[in-house]
Amino acid sequence: MSEKVFIAVDLGAGSGRVIAARTDLSKLVLEDVHRFDNPGTELPSGSYWNIVGLYRDILEGLRRAVEKYGDRIVSIGIDTWGCDFGLIDADGELVGMPHQYRDARFEGMAEVMHGLMPEEEIFAHTGIKTNFYNTSLHLLAERRRNSPGLLHADRILFVPDLLAYWLTGVKACEKTVASTSQLIDPATGDWAWPVIRALDLPEQLFGPLVEPGTVLGPVREEVAAFIGATGIPVVATACHDTAAAVTGIPMGREDLWLSSGTWSIMGIESDTAITSGKALGYGFCNDFGVGGDIHSLKNIAGLWLIQECKRQWALDGESLGYAEMAELAEKAEPFTAFIDPDDIVFASPGHMPDKIREWCRRTGQTVPESKGAVLRVATDSLALKYRVVFERFRCLTGREFSSLRAGGGGIQNEALSQATANALGIRVVAGPVEATSCGNIITQMVGMGILPDFTAGRELISRSFGFKTFEPSGKEEWDAAYARFGVMMGKAPK
Repeated sequence: MSEKVFIAVDLGAGSGRVIAARTDLSKLVLEDVHRFDNPGTELPSGSYWNIVGLYRDILEGLRRAVEKYGDRIVSIGIDTWGCDFGLIDADGELVGMPHQYRDARFEGMAEVMHGLMPEEEIFAHTGIKTNFYNTSLHLLAERRRNSPGLLHADRILFVPDLLAYWLTGVKACEKTVASTSQLIDPATGDWAWPVIRALDLPEQLFGPLVEPGTVLGPVREEVAAFIGATGIPVVATACHDTAAAVTGIPMGREDLWLSSGTWSIMGIESDTAITSGKALGYGFCNDFGVGGDIHSLKNIAGLWLIQECKRQWALDGESLGYAEMAELAEKAEPFTAFIDPDDIVFASPGHMPDKIREWCRRTGQTVPESKGAVLRVATDSLALKYRVVFERFRCLTGREFSSLRAGGGGIQNEALSQATANALGIRVVAGPVEATSCGNIITQMVGMGILPDFTAGRELISRSFGFKTFEPSGKEEWDAAYARFGVMMGKAPK
């Protein structure tokens, strides 16, 4: 076939980009078209996203893509982080700016929600453990304060849905991103109406849900005039970036997966959600994937620790590259101390090296003084926390896993990939780095009928990108470290 081009809009909590994927079905070639920042803004009334600025940058990226690729462009798809949303009224106008998921309005809402419906019951309905970022808590906060936006709203649209609506004029909630809300029932694939009613949320907000790969329609005339091309379809791709990343990692049902970035998310693909009391106690969640799959998963702090160390040292006047930092970590003595990467003290930005040192001091361990020692503590602790989650998946599923398939920008930290293989005692296959964009693209290709199914899409990804395998080693040393880590955390499975 002649070469076709698919456009992936990939938005993260700090930056965004528009990527073009060229393909003749023998391989994919990704090319950056436009990169831009996505800074949040603090106002007296809270923390907000600059949603109009994001839309403007998307339009600029599409304009550049049309200028370069012309009529070879087949479709457009948008993926973003989960949970955050906009509210629109009956005339289709945005009522209020979308808040950030870290906005303080969530404070105290978990207790209020669990007073209306116990967490165990909510988890049974939604497969989602209550977390500060869940849409449910933020909508409940709006309801409790009689928010004018909520009172006048006709429909909730999650961030990628809202942006797609502005591109096409079509209102729809795509399932993978909606499933992060704690308001979707994974058993029925519909809204979790008992939870919505218990929280006294306006039912008209919750409109049609569409499957990933649904073609929403062509860009609006005004959009076409700006970008210089008419009729380009917008596909509701795997709109949640985690779902897109998992779709973009070639694997089988026997594999465990890891989406590695600022957050690390470990999970499995299955036909049904895991909603047992034990899964709730472990902090597991269940989101929708593509093709009817359920992703049972656990969020882990990820490379946030290392990124924040880098940022702090730059503020202190010493700029270090990630490769240099990985080398410093590898040269440092292993297993001198451990931290819990998911401790709330590490969740906020600023002074990360000092926070790591203080955590070690407070728990009576050797305090890492040098930069390499700090990074080694962070790396070892992340790998061992991965093992905690790994062991809990084995416990919940009764399955053995022979390999972990990892994708995302975090796999470029090869020291962590090797430590993960060592800690888990199984092979780690890393690739592709651009898993999220790849998953976005192949979902578009299936939706547009260019590929027959997602298996063919993953085969295309396998042909297109390099993969690196990390074999486990040092079993005795890592088993001993895991035992010490479990004692320190009080969290290792028995």
